[in-house]
Parts: sequence; C-alpha cells; structure tokens
Amino acid sequence: MNGKSFEALLNGYLKNELTQEEEAHFLKMVQQESYDQQFKNAIDKLFEDNSLQNLADQSRGDVIFQNIMDTATVQDAEQRTKRVRLQSFGNRNLVKIAAAASVIGLLFAGAYFWWNMESGRQLTQTAAQDKRYKNDVSPGGEKATLILADGSIIVLDEVKDGALAEQGKTKVFKVGSKLAYDQARTGPKEILYNTLNTPRGGQYHVELPDGSHVWLNATSSLRFPTAFVGKERKVEITGEAYFEVSKNKDMPFVVSAKGAEVRVLGTHFNMMAYDEEATIKTTLLEGSVKFESGSSSSLLKPGQQSQLLKTGQLKVINVVDIGEVMAWKNGMFNFEGVDIETVMRQLARWYDVDVVYNQKVNPLFYLEMPRNSMLSDVLKVLELTGGVSFQIEGRKLLVKDKQMQSERIKK
Repeated sequence: MNGKSFEALLNGYLKNELTQEEEAHFLKMVQQESYDQQFKNAIDKLFEDNSLQNLADQSRGDVIFQNIMDTATVQDAEQRTKRVRLQSFGNRNLVKIAAAASVIGLLFAGAYFWWNMESGRQLTQTAAQDKRYKNDVSPGGEKATLILADGSIIVLDEVKDGALAEQGKTKVFKVGSKLAYDQARTGPKEILYNTLNTPRGGQYHVELPDGSHVWLNATSSLRFPTAFVGKERKVEITGEAYFEVSKNKDMPFVVSAKGAEVRVLGTHFNMMAYDEEATIKTTLLEGSVKFESGSSSSLLKPGQQSQLLKTGQLKVINVVDIGEVMAWKNGMFNFEGVDIETVMRQLARWYDVDVVYNQKVNPLFYLEMPRNSMLSDVLKVLELTGGVSFQIEGRKLLVKDKQMQSERIKK
C-alpha cells in the first residue's frame, strides 16, 4: 500500500481510480468501527467542497454500497443494523431520485443523513442556522380521543394507565399506548358503540373485545361495538387502519368505509380510505378478504391490493410493495416514485401542518426514513432532488420551486 489517506481512498473509489489492492483495502476499512468517524469526516469534507456533485458515474453509484455490504464482516448487532439502514436509504431509494445532483452524491447524502441521525444531529452542519427551518416541527405520536357511548370524551394521551370506563359488560383499559376492551364471557351483552379518533399528528392501537387488533394512522377513526354479538363483527373506519383480525369462522369480521366493505374471517390487512385520496385501497398481507362496493367485488390473495376509484371502478393490483404500504405502521416514511402532492398529504397528516404550494413541482420522490424524524430532516432529504425547496412558517409548510428559493437567497 502506498500510504494513501482514507479520504484519498474514498475519492479514488468514487472515481473508480483505485487499484484492485487499494479497493480491497478500502472496503475492509469501511467495515471497521474504528473508521466510522473517518468515513463521516471524509463525507463532510466532500460536501463542503461540493466534490460529490461532480461525480456522475451512475453505474458506479448503483453498486458502491452493495459492494460494501457484500464484504461486511460486522459482528456487533447495532453496527450491522446501522449499515443495513445506510444501504436501504442510499442504494435502494436515493439512487432513483437524482434530478440535478449525481447519483453518487445522493448516495453519500443518504449515508451522511443516517450518520447524523444516529448521533442526534441535523442533516448538515449548518442546518441549525437555516432560517427556513427555524420553526421546526416535531413528529406525531401516540395521540387519540375515545368517545364513549354516552358521548363523553377521554383524551387518551392525557390519562394514566388503568381502567377508564365500563361499557355495558365490557371494561375499557389503557395499557401503555394501547386501548383494550375486556368483554365479559357470560351474561347478556348490551350493544354500545365507542369511537376512537386520531388527530393530525396522532396514531393509536386498540385491542377490540374479540381480541382483534387495530392500528389507526393519523386523522382516522374507528367506530366499533363494545361487545360483538349476532352473526358478524362489524366496525367502521375513516382514514387508514391496519387490522389483525382474530379468527372466528362463525362470525365474519366486516370493515365498512365510505360505502365499501371488507369481509374477513381472520386475517391481516391494511385499509386506506382518506377523503383526500383518490382511491380506497385494501392491501392483504395474509389470509383472504372479500372487498365489496355496490355490485363490484373482488376476493384478494396475500400481496394483492384492491383499488376503488371515486368513479366507482374497482381494480386489483397483483404485485404490491408491502413495505411501502405498511411503512406508516412500522414507523417509517416510504415513498416510491410518488408526486409531491402525495408526499405532502402524508407529511401534513403526521406533522399537523398546512401545505401551501407557491409553484408547481414536477419531480417524483423516493424516500425511506423514520417517522420520528423532525420535519426539517425529512424536507432536507427531499430537497436532494434539486427540484424543490421548503420553508416552515408556524404550522404552514411552503413548497417552492428550487429556482425560486435560489433567487430569494441571493436577494
């Protein structure tokens, strides 16, 4: 080895200028925890010098992180987890969003983002001084209100764990960030209805009287009986919810949303029925469900998704990215080639902000990152497309064309 510095080796690797021996040495170095800080410092310097923006060898960009992953011999579980996330964020998603910057620049922007998230820092060294984000917004959390049968309201994020109420023969409990219903096994069961509502910036988990579990996304609601009696278990939702339905072949579970129904015996599925979205989407993870709307119906298999358009047309998508559908439930944002409006609707619901567009923004967005991120962190990664910029003003999020923002800064 000729004594090249880590930074020199990194530059050479990006430009495909290393010898075979040097490349092997470099790949071994980046797998060692002792070189983490050097790797990060080298990326810092490349950002400061704008060197990453001058690298445009996309074929090299596609394989850079995969090569590193393939040669990994990391033993520590935490370090291994960090590197998997680096690859997922950089190689699989950011490689697709190159608009003005090079692919490699975006890959290392992804790496840079994750290293700073691990240490609790902002996306860049100067983020704290960025006046556009001085009114940063915290992510949502476990927030919901419960409306009891008599109309009384319980703010769940403001009450302590324990018994909350008794609805007929059913006791209602709060256990951590979950609402639970304990239905009496004997005696007559009075049918009362409760409604669980999540606000913007809220989500919640409820265990129903039959043992089924439901997770509500932001700005959603679930209306359900406090005891299941009769021939079916029927609930109603607005917004988005993920269901893990307990099996009961003698009493089908029915979910009603905006005139459509999903009928199951015991299964896992996600249903999205926001008013502001163009379609009602039901995605099946396991088991089987029957989706019905008017005279149209479809029987879904695992991995399929039914889409009901506002025109009444029903179609079935056979291959669905389950990771993208379930990202919200798993604490992630996952955008796979979606327009700015779709991205902003999710951010508006989760961060409780109103979105204002100053000019049409055309790029498609690819992003995977935790939902517990500050809003500014998400926006800074989206800005890596080169075609959009943002500004936070109180609870208002301004979406601007990149050129408009550049002109503003010059003034």
